[in-house]
Amino acid sequence: MLWTGLFEARNRMWWTGLRVDAFVGGTMIAKERRRRLWRRGGVLALLLAAYPLWVVVFTWSHVLRSDFEGGKNGKLDAYRHALASATVSYSLGVWAVEVTTWVFESGGKESNEMDVHNNRIGALIGAKAGSFSEIEPAVRDAVAKGSESAGDAGQITWLPASKWRDRKLW
Repeated sequence: MLWTGLFEARNRMWWTGLRVDAFVGGTMIAKERRRRLWRRGGVLALLLAAYPLWVVVFTWSHVLRSDFEGGKNGKLDAYRHALASATVSYSLGVWAVEVTTWVFESGGKESNEMDVHNNRIGALIGAKAGSFSEIEPAVRDAVAKGSESAGDAGQITWLPASKWRDRKLW
């Protein structure tokens, strides 16, 4: 009697979220299983795409309003790398900055070395930040204290002005 009432009620089973009638002989109907997997995969894909988009929008919103000069390879480029790395480090951890740097900055050029250096400093700024609102002012301060071809491992650096591409976007 109990089982009959359960199947007739068409309740949802708490461990699957599926209706009882989705079960035939103790197994889920394949169509319903595929639909659930696609839904979960879609949500996961949206979440994975949303995070990098958020970092890019946050970083570029500050870069485009910045008064630093030297769009590519200059102070502005150093600011962009340090700010993005600090943001990622604060929200995910230093490991995420290291992985991202390894993927995107493996060209071996002088500009890649500068970017790797500034990414490491940005990651440290993000790791030390007590709150998210502390990140941008700390990065701005670090860039203001930086220098061209800095030899100090803890100082933001950029290439000589002769190697800059002076524009906001790449």
